[in-house]
Amino acid sequence: MDMTLVGLRVLREVAERGTITAAAEALGYTQSAVSRQVAALEQAAGARLFDRHPGGVRLTTEGRALLRHAVVALDALDAADRELHGGEAEDGPVRLGFFPTAGTVIVSRALAALRREHPRIRVSTREGTTPSLARALRTGTLDVALLSSRPPHRSPDTDAPPLRVEPLFETRLAVAVATSGRFAGRDSVTAEEIADEPWIASPAAAEEPLLGVWPGLPGRPRVRHTVRDWLTKLHLVAAGAGVTTAPPALLPAVPPGVRLVAVEGVAEEWRRVSLVHAPSPATASANAVVHALRQEAAELADSSG
Repeated sequence: MDMTLVGLRVLREVAERGTITAAAEALGYTQSAVSRQVAALEQAAGARLFDRHPGGVRLTTEGRALLRHAVVALDALDAADRELHGGEAEDGPVRLGFFPTAGTVIVSRALAALRREHPRIRVSTREGTTPSLARALRTGTLDVALLSSRPPHRSPDTDAPPLRVEPLFETRLAVAVATSGRFAGRDSVTAEEIADEPWIASPAAAEEPLLGVWPGLPGRPRVRHTVRDWLTKLHLVAAGAGVTTAPPALLPAVPPGVRLVAVEGVAEEWRRVSLVHAPSPATASANAVVHALRQEAAELADSSG
């Protein structure tokens, strides 16, 4: 098979991004250039590598098989480049992904501890949804990711070999309300009381739920503000603009004027925070990052539990 490095990098990027358009933007190519690279790879492989669907593309069985080998080859070339330029394995780069609320406390504290103990390790981070982070782990553009899941806790994807999932802790979902106003001084609220409240939520997307609204509320929630950043959501709550959901792990970052309260009269909403590793063996640097994340997660579990 006559395959180029550019073609293999395009394969990895398209597989991770899920669309030709997103891959082209990430690589700085035109859409037609990415399409030509995919077509050339498919011709060289003698098989269709992607199935096209209205929302983008999805790897075929042959595409997943080629991707596994492409990731190994590209990682080996990157490692060779680091070695030739004086990089050391134990001080190598680590690529970390995380779900939105994890960056505010867990990730920031873990990176601070890592800088004290392993100042030469270079960590790059990326926030994303569970599907996008799982794809990045598969394509080798992330080494480890922090993911949140709700029962039943399934694997982030169904590909083989399975991703390695390490549960860290579980926490109950709460609702963030203003300390003044209707819920002043309250430790809990009922589902009926919050059903008609103005909500502050993340923009809805095809691959992620409407984060910020309590699951299963009767009727259609009144989403007054759409915001991705969780600290902005909490400051809007403090300003009396509405309410939003939040895990107790955010408590250290909660601004003045905000209180996290339980929701009564409905089933408790539990969330599990897990470390998810790529199937390939971890480097010494990645293990150091994982250790720092474990320590911070344990402290947060103790303080919020």
